[in-house]
Amino acid sequence: QVQLEESGGGLVQAGGSLRLSCAASGRTYSSNYMGWFRQAPGKEREFVAGITWSGGTTYYQDSMKGRFTLSRDNAKNTVYLQMNSLKPEDTAVYYCAVRHVPYGSSRVADFASWGQGTQVTVSS
Repeated sequence: QVQLEESGGGLVQAGGSLRLSCAASGRTYSSNYMGWFRQAPGKEREFVAGITWSGGTTYYQDSMKGRFTLSRDNAKNTVYLQMNSLKPEDTAVYYCAVRHVPYGSSRVADFASWGQGTQVTVSS
């Protein structure tokens, strides 16, 4: 079992930046794949970005490319999501999640463990 805790959300003006953190504890095997998702009110949860825990290969939803950047600190078991040039439509609860295979996926159902989420609000 892996426990995940997100932090770093908040209120920011359009064009601003935030860095979200996802700290993992428990069975953080090197074969894990970590993903970030978001869910806005009244909308389905959607994939934002993902990273392989050992190899550091990253994947992004097309609309986030160039604005969002994933990184990891294996010593701290933490994955970071740097979000720049934020837009009001980025407002959502952001979740990190893990799947216990080293392969990427953008499907919610493929992820076994989830954090509680952190709210990001971008004002216009």
